[in-house]
Amino acid sequence: MTEAVAPHPDRARIGRPIGTVLFHTLYRGSALHAERVPRQGPVVLVANHAAFLDGPLVFGLAPRPVSFLVKQEAFTGFFGWTLRQVGQIPIDRSVGDRTALATATTVLERGGAVGIFPEGNRGAGEVEQVNHGAAWVALRTRARIVPVAVLGTRRPGGGTSGWPPLRSRLLVDFGEPFQVGVDPSVPGRDRLRLASEQLRDALASHVRRSRVENGPSLHVH
Repeated sequence: MTEAVAPHPDRARIGRPIGTVLFHTLYRGSALHAERVPRQGPVVLVANHAAFLDGPLVFGLAPRPVSFLVKQEAFTGFFGWTLRQVGQIPIDRSVGDRTALATATTVLERGGAVGIFPEGNRGAGEVEQVNHGAAWVALRTRARIVPVAVLGTRRPGGGTSGWPPLRSRLLVDFGEPFQVGVDPSVPGRDRLRLASEQLRDALASHVRRSRVENGPSLHVH
């Protein structure tokens, strides 16, 4: 396993204004309930994933600096260099990437925030299944988890690689923070499975609720 080297805390802080400007000029991005995100202490933001802009949008509109786990294939060329400069963490999705999870753990242990798309790949964003990585780091660090609903980043009827029209309304809706609670006497593998189920249920419920409450307004220009 490659040694985990966490990004410097200032990197994500420096990069946030770039995302903020992007989503307040090219798009009409807005954040709901940002006050729900704890401003101090370890926090894991878990979000649904339907389109390319999900990560940059949450990164730019979150109320505190966040280091996201980003697929390692994105870390090439200028874009990859930029991701590293703003404190993002590469992850190999083809295996249980212990180096990436250890890096995320280090960020959390020093009181930082980590962003994870627990579905792993872009899809419908309904959170029908999740990988275990987010629950693993939350259990290990006792970090609070904030479910995040991302809406508007996928053009209606479009694919996962498409971009929404310029000046579209994009929305990041932060849910209530919680901690996974699993009986410590439960064996490790079962404890991780149960924690992942708690996380999935909380995120899926928040996404459904947010779509009902906010979805219709995304189509008003």
